[in-house]
Amino acid sequence: MAGSGEQAVRRRARLAALLADTATAALRATDGRVAGVYLRGGGPGHGEVPELVGPADSPTVLRLAVLAGLPGPLFRPWWRLHAARPFPVSDAYRLGTPVVLPNATETVRRYPQFAAGLPFPFGSVHMPVPGGRASLGVLSVLRPSEAGADESLDRELLARLAEGLGVELLALADGDANAVVWDGEPQCVRPPVRRPPQAAMGRFTWDPVTRAVRADDRLHALLGLVPEGFEGTDTALAEALAPAEAYRVLAALADTAAGKPPPAPLSLRAGDGAPRLLDLWPADEGRPVPAVGGVVLDPGPVSLADGAADLLPQGVFCLDRLGVIVYANDAAARLAGAPDGLRGRTLWEAMPWLTGGPYEDHLRAALLSPEPVHFHVRRKGGETGGCDGLAVSVHPGDDLLTCTLVPASRMETPAGPRPPAEPVADDPATAAVYRPVALAIALTDAVTAQQVSAVVMRELLPAFGGRRLAIYLVQDRHMYLAWETGFPPGFLERFDGVGLDVRIPGVETLSTGRPLFFESMEQLAATYPGMPLDAEEGSRAFLPLIASGRMVGSCILGFDRPRRFSPEERTVLTALAGLIAHAMERARRYDSEAALARGLQQALLPSRLSAHPRVETAGRYLPGTEGLEVGGDWYDVVEAGEGLALVIGDVQGHGVQAAATMGQLRSAVRAFALGDRPPDEVLSGTNRLLIGLDPGQFASCCYLRLDPDTGRVRIARAGHPPPLLLSPGGRARALDVPGGVVLGVDPEARYPVTELELEPDAILALYTDGLVERVGADIDEGIAELCAALTRAGAAAGRRDGLSLDGVADRLTAAVRHAGARPDDVALLLAARSLRRA
Repeated sequence: MAGSGEQAVRRRARLAALLADTATAALRATDGRVAGVYLRGGGPGHGEVPELVGPADSPTVLRLAVLAGLPGPLFRPWWRLHAARPFPVSDAYRLGTPVVLPNATETVRRYPQFAAGLPFPFGSVHMPVPGGRASLGVLSVLRPSEAGADESLDRELLARLAEGLGVELLALADGDANAVVWDGEPQCVRPPVRRPPQAAMGRFTWDPVTRAVRADDRLHALLGLVPEGFEGTDTALAEALAPAEAYRVLAALADTAAGKPPPAPLSLRAGDGAPRLLDLWPADEGRPVPAVGGVVLDPGPVSLADGAADLLPQGVFCLDRLGVIVYANDAAARLAGAPDGLRGRTLWEAMPWLTGGPYEDHLRAALLSPEPVHFHVRRKGGETGGCDGLAVSVHPGDDLLTCTLVPASRMETPAGPRPPAEPVADDPATAAVYRPVALAIALTDAVTAQQVSAVVMRELLPAFGGRRLAIYLVQDRHMYLAWETGFPPGFLERFDGVGLDVRIPGVETLSTGRPLFFESMEQLAATYPGMPLDAEEGSRAFLPLIASGRMVGSCILGFDRPRRFSPEERTVLTALAGLIAHAMERARRYDSEAALARGLQQALLPSRLSAHPRVETAGRYLPGTEGLEVGGDWYDVVEAGEGLALVIGDVQGHGVQAAATMGQLRSAVRAFALGDRPPDEVLSGTNRLLIGLDPGQFASCCYLRLDPDTGRVRIARAGHPPPLLLSPGGRARALDVPGGVVLGVDPEARYPVTELELEPDAILALYTDGLVERVGADIDEGIAELCAALTRAGAAAGRRDGLSLDGVADRLTAAVRHAGARPDDVALLLAARSLRRA
């Protein structure tokens, strides 16, 4: 959020505290396991996958701003989401409506990509954070999957939390919704402790003027400090309680002094990693200086930390819900190769061999579901110097995970410390299945070559830590660049259009059908001397894209540092290349069919509109972005006697059949119009023709006859949205035009005619529902918005000399033209008498 100096720091601290409090309150309200808040991203963050620069309508990026109840590293794949992706968070943000998934079955049915990444038995609810005309973000909660979970969810309470967050966010941003953004990584906070706090506590008071803290000896003991180690200031207290969350303590002290104490104790931890609760209250009002009273509580000793677990032969340790080890017996420290102990360290610092896809999946399962998980892990650096196996069990709890370590080859704990553990690559069996399945599910929604490339960029690069991607496709025995990201600008252009006989790795991997892996740029330069390189340091993988024996293209993955490609990784990457190749082949067929369908659509629409010296017209057609991007919307202007006939219609459905029916109806209406038939007869005749054709479809239509000299207009309507009229210098309004049923339903249907006068310089607008319909909103709201847009466009036309009716049409269709997705076709037809002044 905008600001400078101390004000910006205070706003940032207040924003962080507000987000943390909302997430923990959402957990309490829903009995959830994990809660988070997504906000719009304000810029590129550290460590992100670079993106290909796209058009102005590139999808919004949502960033996870706060995460409560789950270690941040375990949720890293979901730190950053595109608002256009088929994910529940994205839909809640984009549509402005709650998305409730009571169980895993419903999640798999509605969001298979989301379910593939988190294949555990849990439900979730995603509540948009309102902020005026659009959402500011999304409040998400993951909760146990239970029978009747949807009915037990207090949606109203969660909605109030989201609404309250939206109000506070706008207040922090001084009412500017565009300033409500989040950059960088999420802040991770501990969820509220579910067990009642124990009696161990230490009291203190704080003077907001001198910023001095007075504390008893028990406070020092709870913080793990000797008395002289505490300096007696609020900053020292905050850092001793929670060095990574000091801003929350300081903000809570300031709010309490102002009479706004936290609604519940803050869940924090001491400097040694032990969980603590901080409760605050305003001191007596009779004091001359407002003061804050407080108490730090021990939420209760770890159940196994009473000494009994120290006698067990297997390793035992406990994690809090942020992945910090709060207890470990000596056997666990020896097995982990940590002679200095484990307590107070994060799991990934203490046991790096538990990182990686399969192991993180097991930990996520224990945090999100009530059942224990059991798995084996390999760790390097054992007593023999090879790979030792450990059997790991993780038992979930409300506040802690209790874990056991047992050597896979024997049940006794070896004497003496073990050497430090080193990371080991992911379990090849799990990786070989997990990553191709996840990519395959993501590719199911990609229908164009560009969409396939975007999926590969989002799913493949982060999985292997890549930073650069290029995809070349074969056409006429030449390689053409289809997608690139991360490479220096213009570098790959020199390889665009090369023949299949050129000796470069992108061509040779395709011609031989074998992937090529180069663990350093020096190795690549030595294999292909004289070939330009895009970097001095790094590694590259060249993958052939071959589908059903046909050469599709090649895929290049780039890494910033030298790296070794293990046999398992090479196998997985080769399998992924096959999936990409088949998706690309399917996308190319789709592109060819779509081009054919678009050609049919353009052939059926009028190449030019009939003209009259006293009437100006303008038409626009935008296909829907789903399916083949071809549908049944049409418009036309036809010479009818001494005047003009204007028509607009919408055939039900999309695809070639809808376009073919549209062509037949357009021809029928033109024939009736050329005969100068009245509007009601035109619609009645077209209705009977459509029923006689029996295409199994129906259509809406609006037809009007305009006399350019007198301005007399006669209108008939068949189930179509009402026309709009903008009077000169006035406001646009929807015309009250009675109508009949849609065409193709009732052969005896009648269509009443309404007459009106079109003043000079007035604008008449005909449109299809794709221009005014919005998901989750009433069509009347869309018509009202279009009226307002027409009023603004008409005012601009009056102010700017020479602005034509085409300019007005462009303004009215600007929003849908730049939208990331159009579920329906859009047609617009405008008409005006003597709009241009002499």
